[in-house]
Amino acid sequence: MAARTTAPPVTAPVTIVVGEEEFLIDRAVRDLIAASEAGDIHDLDAAALGPGELDSLTSPSLFGGGSVVVIRAAQNSAKEVAAELTKYAASPAPDVSLIMTHAGGTKGKELLAGVKAAGAQVIECPKVTRFAERLDFVRGEFRRAGQRADDAAARALLDAVGSDLRELAAACEQLAADATGQVDAAVVATYYRGRAEATGFTVADHAVEGHLARALEQLRWALATGVSPVLICSALAQGVRLLGRVGSAPRNVNTAALAAEVGAPPWKIDRVRQQLRGWPPGGVARALHAVAEADAQVKGETSSADYALERAVRRIVAARAGAGEV
Repeated sequence: MAARTTAPPVTAPVTIVVGEEEFLIDRAVRDLIAASEAGDIHDLDAAALGPGELDSLTSPSLFGGGSVVVIRAAQNSAKEVAAELTKYAASPAPDVSLIMTHAGGTKGKELLAGVKAAGAQVIECPKVTRFAERLDFVRGEFRRAGQRADDAAARALLDAVGSDLRELAAACEQLAADATGQVDAAVVATYYRGRAEATGFTVADHAVEGHLARALEQLRWALATGVSPVLICSALAQGVRLLGRVGSAPRNVNTAALAAEVGAPPWKIDRVRQQLRGWPPGGVARALHAVAEADAQVKGETSSADYALERAVRRIVAARAGAGEV
């Protein structure tokens, strides 16, 4: 059975780390090396490994304490080396941990199948591409750090940091270390106050998802901490416009093509598609009208930008519910 990547893996005589998500692969290998407490470590690319060299690498360590042999990109092994790796996996040497990484494609598939059949520990590290997968990754990172975070915090962190897993992992680690109590959206916004637009996007996401209380809470917090009303209104406009553009696209258009067309990252397209669920016909048009009015008011046609934004949020939520203005 493949191990999950959110918890530190355990050492085993032979482990193969499969996938293309470089950050998760690198971390899995580091964790395995640390768990082994080996005194001797060999780390090399499979393409540089010649026939017969595996025997010397897996021979007893001169310094004692066992050894770790890391073979990276095992799919690039020469045919003879691949056969040696498969044979070794069926009868590994004592006091040696062999760790292989493999891209998981068709190249080197015989090696992958053979090592799996021999009973090696398998750690899957597939590409994290969808919004829901990144959300799960963030939740897992907080659990890994021994901290609790609600869904609103995870979403806010994705909006503030973006989709790079290394940056997300570092942000989760920092928040987990510094925050007292459960991490929520307000804590995330405090740490990323310099990214003012991220706070506006959090308000927009809650509004288009129909969460009125959360949207108003984040709106009032953002305004209280000095986020520009113009930025918040811009985020609302972008959020609603994306609903319209994604919602009007043919259903058979794939995520990557649509992302290129609308100028948004693929993970954002996945999220907007989730947000569109529950919107009635004509609802997005009403929400766009509400945002356009708020934009004019925020830019000078009213004395209270705060009131204009709150009214816009209420109208967006009402449009999603198919009701009149709240």
